[in-house]
Amino acid sequence: MRLLERMRKGWFMIGIVLAIAAAKLQPSVGVNGGPLKPEITVSYIAVATIFFNSGLSLKTEFADSRLHASPCVFCSDFNQSSWWK
Repeated sequence: MRLLERMRKGWFMIGIVLAIAAAKLQPSVGVNGGPLKPEITVSYIAVATIFFNSGLSLKTEFADSRLHASPCVFCSDFNQSSWWK
């Protein structure tokens, strides 16, 4: 297997290794109050992104009926507005 094909196949693991190496070389980027603002990004943005991506992976046949779609939209909006400070 050629190197480029192997990198395409294992892109996620390569990215994880690079992220860990970058964090080891420059840990001041991720500290509280640093440029990444982990006190905000981890608690709000990362959680919202995870739930959004999970929602995108749902099959569309669940949202076909209005009876099911309207409570889903209400619960989604209610949940997001209730945990936002």
